[in-house]
Amino acid sequence: MNKFKFTLALLTLTVFMATPALANHNHKDSIKGPINEPQDVTRQCLKCHQDEAKDFMKTSHWRWSLEQKVDGKTVDRGKKNSLNNYCTSVAGNEQFCSKCHAGYGMTDADTYDYSNPENIDCLACHDSTNSYTKELNKAGYPPESTNLLLIAQNVAKPNRDNCGICHFFGGGGDAVKHGDLDSSMSYPEKDLDVHMAIEGNDLQCTDCHKTESHLIAGNSLGVSPGGKSHFDCTECHSEKVHSESRLNAHIDTVACQTCHIPKFAREKATKVWWDWSKAGEERQFDEKDEYGHHTYVKKKGEMKYAKNVVPEYLWYNGMGGAYLRGDKIDPDKVVQITWPIGDRKDSKAKIYPFKVMRGKQIYDTEYKNLITAKVANEGGYWVDFDWDKAARLGSEASGLPYSGKYDFVETEMFWRINHMVAPKDKALGCLDCHGDKGRMDWKALGYKGDPMTNTKWARTN
Repeated sequence: MNKFKFTLALLTLTVFMATPALANHNHKDSIKGPINEPQDVTRQCLKCHQDEAKDFMKTSHWRWSLEQKVDGKTVDRGKKNSLNNYCTSVAGNEQFCSKCHAGYGMTDADTYDYSNPENIDCLACHDSTNSYTKELNKAGYPPESTNLLLIAQNVAKPNRDNCGICHFFGGGGDAVKHGDLDSSMSYPEKDLDVHMAIEGNDLQCTDCHKTESHLIAGNSLGVSPGGKSHFDCTECHSEKVHSESRLNAHIDTVACQTCHIPKFAREKATKVWWDWSKAGEERQFDEKDEYGHHTYVKKKGEMKYAKNVVPEYLWYNGMGGAYLRGDKIDPDKVVQITWPIGDRKDSKAKIYPFKVMRGKQIYDTEYKNLITAKVANEGGYWVDFDWDKAARLGSEASGLPYSGKYDFVETEMFWRINHMVAPKDKALGCLDCHGDKGRMDWKALGYKGDPMTNTKWARTN
């Protein structure tokens, strides 16, 4: 940022902060001490915000589930009962996982009192001091040393840091899960993301993920593949945004993200492989890759990371499929946990970019289902290094049967890439996709070959 722009930005910020009409409501007169526990903050919030609490308690950020249609079935699915190929499952691990629940005291997702508004954690999303955190393995509670009064008196509309404290660090660390969301997106350079960069559009998450009655637009393929709260680039941009008609002709079949996010994990490496079957071996803990990440940890197994990753491309019509807890698997095949739905003949589908997370995880060899392993705390694998115990306790927590026999199966999980939008001069060109060295696998996408070489192969809606 040059000196002129920096000075202008500083002056603008100073005026903004000094103008009461533009500032967030000051809560110093509304929130009073003493604050003896986090719920004391919420009780004071509820004096004015009972309706907001009722709205929030209907959301998936609170309930960790969403009624949706998956594989033709109407199911209540979400973080509390889905599986993944990172830490596998919330079941039995709630005290650890609820660090990213917008509430207090979750130790069991099935028996948690979702009707008690006093357990809503307002500060997780509304802290403006950048000092609020949740303590690891404490059921969603902040550290005892947290100055709750100061934070509660300085609440504001959510910003990128509020959202990022969970979404940038999902899967157990910075950049681990999504590939296009990590701490570099808090204040990115324009080359990383034109929308969120200060020198770009300086957008907050909620500028795109618009919120009404605390319902935040957008659904993750990982937990809500059947969710219908979708939005796309045409919320702001025209469908015929390009000056070149040939580029506009792509819009019917190619998503904007496909061309405008040529690579993901551009600043920080993201995890792309996690092999739980290798956990428990006595190895050197200092095995690290070129990015400084451990490639082996005894309690987790083998892991691989990648940076500047070219996405994998698939048709997607806005709906996804998912493995549902208890589903039977074929252990001789790679088990898909979530996947996009669509193909070349689907007029609603477009080619989208995806991160594909792969790995090996535990399954029951008799019942032929993925196991919801308990990994954290007493009896968990990270404590006792006993897969049989971890499988038994995790299955008890999720209500699944367990035969006492287990093995490991390869799995894969698809994550749609939406962030890290590059400047337009960094977007893909014709030969990045077409030609002998193009990145598209046309036959895998259902074409006979590159449609640029034969217009009869192109899809026409």
